[in-house]
Amino acid sequence: MLEVRHFDIEIGQNKIMLNLADAQERGLNPGDRVRVRAKGASTTAIVDITSQMVKQGEIGIFTEALKELKEAKAVDILPAPKPASLCYIKMLMDNQKLREDQIRSIVQDIVDNNLSDIELSAYITASYIHNLDPQETEWLTRAMIETGKRIHFDVHPVMDTHSIGGVPGNKVSLLVVPIVAASGLLIPKTSSRAITGAGGTADLMEVVAPVEFSAEEIKEITETVGGVIVWGGATNIAPADDKLIKAEYALSIDPYSQMLASIMAKKGAVGADAVVVDMPVGPGTKLATPEAGRSLAKDLLDLGERLNIRVECAMTFGGSPVGRTIGPALEVQEALIVLENKGGPNSLREKSLSLAGILLEMGGVAGRGEGYKSAEEILTSGRALGKFREIIEAQGGDPKIKSEDIQIGENCEDILAYSNGYVVAFYNKRLVEIARIAGAPADKEAGVIIRKKMGERVKKDEPLITICSNSDWMLDSATKDAKRSMPIVVEGMLLERYPNVKEI
Repeated sequence: MLEVRHFDIEIGQNKIMLNLADAQERGLNPGDRVRVRAKGASTTAIVDITSQMVKQGEIGIFTEALKELKEAKAVDILPAPKPASLCYIKMLMDNQKLREDQIRSIVQDIVDNNLSDIELSAYITASYIHNLDPQETEWLTRAMIETGKRIHFDVHPVMDTHSIGGVPGNKVSLLVVPIVAASGLLIPKTSSRAITGAGGTADLMEVVAPVEFSAEEIKEITETVGGVIVWGGATNIAPADDKLIKAEYALSIDPYSQMLASIMAKKGAVGADAVVVDMPVGPGTKLATPEAGRSLAKDLLDLGERLNIRVECAMTFGGSPVGRTIGPALEVQEALIVLENKGGPNSLREKSLSLAGILLEMGGVAGRGEGYKSAEEILTSGRALGKFREIIEAQGGDPKIKSEDIQIGENCEDILAYSNGYVVAFYNKRLVEIARIAGAPADKEAGVIIRKKMGERVKKDEPLITICSNSDWMLDSATKDAKRSMPIVVEGMLLERYPNVKEI
């Protein structure tokens, strides 16, 4: 028996750590699998080896594995075979087609933490190089749905929305969800936290209300007030997706078939009948051209049909940020200004009404071509704001909160234009980088305010952007970075003159 030493660290795997002497005695190497047995419980775990962190006769067990072992104090270990899914991953690496049961085996092992980081990376890389065909993608999506929690609503239709990302400041869910819910439709919006961005929808909603709920709580709240805006990672809905996204981020790749499955698995798991997918198109987004957008739309519609989910796709302008703010608190404040009918940026209002209008038409509460008008009436009448406050209260926030109540970073600095001219280009990625250097999304009050947008006239020394943060040194770093490489390009309308003055 080995005495258990608990490492209170969640690492996303069932892993144990042995002293070098114990590992050599048992013929074990790093990456081997063992069956760990305690009284009344057992689990399979991946071996790591140390000469310092655990003593001979001890076994270090990380949080995930110890939960399976019911907090055991002493355990036995035996060598265990590698999972069959590794053979299927090798088949994918060799560009062989997989059966439904083989894909299900891979997904189940991902969910059960049975694959090491290296093995999971091999699967991601193989699926990036050898794209799954439509049938395999359907099987992958169904496996991702079935290996997690599912929500079954008693009332239909159930609506949902998703953005493939790539454009900063895309806070439209804060408007779309309450508009759709105010129309009488159900819309359980599960969202992500930011990975590479300055704020995911869950990060934004957390400014005004808690976002971590179980699948059962999401069902109850949605059926009570019509909608939620919550973090999907707390629900165990399509749990394989979160693990795959982390691996993709580490490798900076986004396998196409995995992206399709990722979008549709979470929609299927929440019981969605109809989904509108926002597809920003333009330089710096995931879809550089309209042709790429049409191709993705075709594949999403095909996958939706296979899953019995009605899908419509909306190609939207992605050449510049949505609205004039980037960062959680700033974006929430801007969304509230629009909901309160106090103005706000036209780009945010138009995009939100367009997407909400499509959902109203898909849900049968507005006629074809009448959705935008219906969504606009819900917004201007104040019904959307009232519904948003209901959702905030149902999730445990303060329903009386107003746009002016939202706190932003106490330290702010303007980045000024070097010359007169017009805004001719935005570098979206640079704006996000600056917001993250300022502290977003961890500092929810940090971010960037955009003072000038595409085509607007600029005078020398006028502010182009304002950077906000609660940290002096982070603000200083973000300011220096912005000045080093400006995220907004200002040029005069006269770019070049012929003949050149020197030639005359």
